[in-house]
Amino acid sequence: MNVGLIQLVTPDGCHDVSMTASELALPLSELLAHRGFPLNTRCGGRGLCAGCEVELRTGALRCLGDDTPPPAGASGRIKACQARAGAGPVTVEIPARSLQNHEPAVVSEFRINIPWARDPLVPGARVGAAVDIGTTTVALLLCDLATGKVLAEASAFNAQIRFGEDVLTRIQLCSTDPGAVARLQRVVVDETINPLLAEACNRAGIGLADVGAMTVAANTTMLHLLAGVDPTPMGVHPFRAAFLEHRQYAPRELGLRFGGDTAEVHLLPGPAAYIGADLAAGMVATGLLYDDGPALLVDVGTNGEIIAKVGDQLIGCATAAGPAFEGAGLTSGTRAVQGAIERVQLQSEPFAAKLGIIGGVAVPLGICGSAYVDFLWEARRTGILQTTGRFTDAFCVRAGDHVQRDIHGRKLRLHPRGASGPIWVSEVDIARLLQAKAAIAAGMVTLLSLLSVVPGDVKTLYLAGGFGLHLSLEHAIGCGLLPGLAVNQIQMVGNTSLGGAFLALQDRSLLDEMIAASKTMKAIELNLQPGFENAYIDHLALP
Repeated sequence: MNVGLIQLVTPDGCHDVSMTASELALPLSELLAHRGFPLNTRCGGRGLCAGCEVELRTGALRCLGDDTPPPAGASGRIKACQARAGAGPVTVEIPARSLQNHEPAVVSEFRINIPWARDPLVPGARVGAAVDIGTTTVALLLCDLATGKVLAEASAFNAQIRFGEDVLTRIQLCSTDPGAVARLQRVVVDETINPLLAEACNRAGIGLADVGAMTVAANTTMLHLLAGVDPTPMGVHPFRAAFLEHRQYAPRELGLRFGGDTAEVHLLPGPAAYIGADLAAGMVATGLLYDDGPALLVDVGTNGEIIAKVGDQLIGCATAAGPAFEGAGLTSGTRAVQGAIERVQLQSEPFAAKLGIIGGVAVPLGICGSAYVDFLWEARRTGILQTTGRFTDAFCVRAGDHVQRDIHGRKLRLHPRGASGPIWVSEVDIARLLQAKAAIAAGMVTLLSLLSVVPGDVKTLYLAGGFGLHLSLEHAIGCGLLPGLAVNQIQMVGNTSLGGAFLALQDRSLLDEMIAASKTMKAIELNLQPGFENAYIDHLALP
């Protein structure tokens, strides 16, 4: 028997929703979902976000569990997950941003774990571009803002890499060369973003003038350089950024070539100098922000960044992992490109190496990060390596000329005829990999210990970044990169920086939540934490 009536006002018209007596106790968000009007309850209906806000026009709503009126937020809006209807008639308006128009999905090379609304950041824009500026690579996608459909994608190396592989090198350049900031800005705009945007527009069959909005996620240094702001203060203690807040520009102010007079570029907010907007975007895209936890977001890229959440506590750190897992500085290291060895399987007696090569080419270019992780685990498992990362003497005797020695120590030949000669893994390479591995692992356990949690307690570790997307989780755990975890605790989420930029284009409320998260998160300096140095030393060893 129907005992109540709700009149809904939505962007597509008015709807009458009747209620039975048993439904009066339900959260309004749940009742509406049953009637075909699901809301953005991305925090799981715990009142932690503003995704399900509605506006009460007439009548009265009640708090869950009692008859008091629910608290109203900005513009009198009420969180539907924290309210229930009464027996009397009620009129409720649901804004477009609160309606769930998209389900959680895997889109391209990133995973989105939350629903989002169709409430574009730039009203009136027909097409938007989301951009992730990584230290090494830049990814861009175009989407139809009316439907949320991805129209085209493009990616390339960040042309700034010729000025240095990592952010510290580029910051140092800016500190010594007065013209470096303008030069680095020009390079990322003219040689990277503008060509990628033109390429994507060409693939989508649209003109540059049709693009009305762009969101950019990146680490803090990359955003400074895009904006033409000197990042030098981030290179010295106390590592202060010139800005962390959300910034808005006209495209022409940055040298970007798209849109008309109303087009906008939005640089997403970040929590700290070394925990940037890429991580703020990832906190939202993965759902970590709405996860009671214990949960971790780990991005193993050129820079290692980690965020931990337990209940309302949100802390993060950056680790000095360096670019080793992207092949930089290693004897036969390369990025994950066509011809790179991406998988390694070893046999010690007699020695044999089974290699998986991107594109299936016959002559490998070198070894990329996922293969180095395979190597660490396989070589330790088969007795090729000691816990210190040195080759065992017994293996060296058996391996014959597969193992050779030069002025830097011993090295193992994985392939006799690579594109630039034999493919080697040296003991110096292994030492650098172990240093990068130890930095990530020690950062994880240190953050967790600050929250009185151990790795086995973690409900979900969101592993972000292209490197994380292609890892063997068993090998990453086995070599100690992800210590104390099990495969079923880990979710590979890909480029959540790009995913978060995509979400901000589609749903303006998510930008607000990135801003709030950036202000909430506490940044930790690992080198000031008691126990970090000991943890780092412990994790230098192979298990």
